[in-house]
Amino acid sequence: MRKGKRHVNHDDQKFLDMELPSPGKAMVNVDPLRQYMFELKKYKMLSPDEQKNLAIRFKENDEPEAIQLLVVTNLRLVFKIAKDYQRPWMQNLQDLIQEGNLGLMRAALKFDPSRNVKFSYYASFWIKAYILKFILDNWRLVKIGTTEAQRKLFFRLNKEKEKLINDGFEPEPEFLSQKLGLSSKDIIDMDQRLNSWDVSLNAPVKENSNTEMIDFLHAESKSPEEQIVKEEIKTLLNEKIDEFKTTITNRERDIFDRRIFTEDPVTLQNLGQRYGISRERVRQVEKEIINKIKTYFEDNIPDFINLLPNGASGI
Repeated sequence: MRKGKRHVNHDDQKFLDMELPSPGKAMVNVDPLRQYMFELKKYKMLSPDEQKNLAIRFKENDEPEAIQLLVVTNLRLVFKIAKDYQRPWMQNLQDLIQEGNLGLMRAALKFDPSRNVKFSYYASFWIKAYILKFILDNWRLVKIGTTEAQRKLFFRLNKEKEKLINDGFEPEPEFLSQKLGLSSKDIIDMDQRLNSWDVSLNAPVKENSNTEMIDFLHAESKSPEEQIVKEEIKTLLNEKIDEFKTTITNRERDIFDRRIFTEDPVTLQNLGQRYGISRERVRQVEKEIINKIKTYFEDNIPDFINLLPNGASGI
């Protein structure tokens, strides 16, 4: 038996290519997602220890059956996360599931069972990272262009198509080009871009949010999808920061909130007076907290930010 940490190499691609249940492989007249959930119920959910043992078998013995079982028994986790990330303007949940499955497989390859972290907890970050990257790469609303003609076309195309249909005409590019005073090529190009995601401009960016998709169209500095992905990542990181704060003392937590995790940090002198310690001691505690949170993130969060394009990682 070969011991020691297994190094991921190009041969791992065969594991990423493994055949998994797919939400797109449904029988005729059967809801593909319902059929997919039916398939997933065939796989019993495993305990954390059972999942850890599968990971050990794969790391030490290169057992493909072990990693495949580890993956398929966590597909329900992907389904749940994909549903959480679906928004009113995303019509194809199946795409999010497929990307989440890729993240799950990547997590299975990179998971280190020697660490005291549950596989499902670790995998959730990779699943979310792949889904977020998919949203960023494939939502093409930003590519509507910046010329006056393209902006005009973006806002009027669907409205004119609807008018033609109501008047009994097929919304052919020739009709639309006459209505809008643009070339048929521009019409076809814009139609394809809009249909890459079925977007409702008045849909909220997130649930319980007053910000709508259309609010981003006038922003010059950031594209709409970059804003959305950044918001999602910030939410994810804030959740982990809240968890980290439960691992430190009340004084450390107060210094963290007042000095580190704030846009308006109080002075070292203010905190020193508050706790009856010197400014230098406050500085030392601050440094200790920063080292602790770095260690916490390294131990509990995989490097999923590196999966995202540069525009989304500079948070």
